[in-house]
Amino acid sequence: MSAAAGPLAEIAALASWQRPLRAQFPIVAAHPGLSYLDSAATAQKPQAVLDAVLEYLTTSNANAGRGSYPWANATTALVRRARDRVGEFLGDPEPDRSSVYFTSGTSEGLRSVARDWLPGLLADGDEIVVPFGDHEANLSPWLEARGLLARQGVRVLVRELPYQASSGDYDPDALAALVGPRTRFVAATHVHHVYGADMNVDRIRAAVGPRVPICLDAAQSVGHLPVSVADLDVDFVVFSGHKAMALPGTGAVWARQRRGPVFRPGGWSGTPNTAGIVSLTAALDWLESAGTGRVERWTSALASRLTDALGRMPAYEVLGCRSSLAAASEVQRRTSIVTFRRRGIDARDLGFILFGHGFMVRSDGHCQAGRDEKEGSVRVSLHVHNTLEEVEALVAALASLQ
Repeated sequence: MSAAAGPLAEIAALASWQRPLRAQFPIVAAHPGLSYLDSAATAQKPQAVLDAVLEYLTTSNANAGRGSYPWANATTALVRRARDRVGEFLGDPEPDRSSVYFTSGTSEGLRSVARDWLPGLLADGDEIVVPFGDHEANLSPWLEARGLLARQGVRVLVRELPYQASSGDYDPDALAALVGPRTRFVAATHVHHVYGADMNVDRIRAAVGPRVPICLDAAQSVGHLPVSVADLDVDFVVFSGHKAMALPGTGAVWARQRRGPVFRPGGWSGTPNTAGIVSLTAALDWLESAGTGRVERWTSALASRLTDALGRMPAYEVLGCRSSLAAASEVQRRTSIVTFRRRGIDARDLGFILFGHGFMVRSDGHCQAGRDEKEGSVRVSLHVHNTLEEVEALVAALASLQ
């Protein structure tokens, strides 16, 4: 978003593009009195995704890779095409060298990397660096891997990925000082699920050097803004389909297959979630047609408008770096997430009050690692179907509680 233009000018410039897209979400059109502001938890589905799933289930539903008749062959081809589609969507410049595997979501994808790949990389005395203040799904798998290796007599030191106290961003200078000859792996997050900040992953690569593998939790970026593995020098990109407008129960691990052992999920794979995989292909097609760059511009402008309004209300505290949350920020890119507290009102109570006004938000601890669930806050997460009118109505409702 252009700092000179400001959020209202950005919204006006994109309004004619956004209106027909909003109309493609049946659940939004069916509930005109409600505003869905929880897309970071799960995204709503456009009609094209629903149509693709219905067509598949009523024309060629079968098990992939387990039959030679036409429906089974068609399903197998759909799954193969979906793998290619994920790589294309992520801008994979070398698809012949990389791999895509489907999982039930980000949590299972990260756990698979930790369980099936990481132990083969590590030896006794090695170190890994992981985030202790991001989503619990990007901490617990690495601690579980450490425990698994310890039971085998392999001691691995887990170091905390450093954060800047002033901004909440990762601290590349502190990370560079932390990295040593036994540093073998770094886990990071692309967009923080509470603070909504792009975590500047390029600085992580610069800090750790060219040889250390990096695994990226992209749950809040894929489907919300452009993600290019050609630009991100990481080794894994893990995301959930349901946050990218596909059905629940599907996700993907993109593996560069360049640093460390070859990644292959362990165990018998079983029957894939074929309907979910079909929905993911349709969702990525829809998002690409809409333009993820414009989706990011739209949601960032709405989030900026909300943040600036909250900044004028003394009763509210917006979480995250204040300078990065300003419309003219040069610190971090703003995304579609705004999280805040109302002094004197419990977050869960505030969420209940807001639903009474027709707003569906998340109000709890947001599964943030290292935080007590009692440290709740209200998270507003926006997507392309949301409007300026919804944001202004939310601001008015919050102002009435001052």
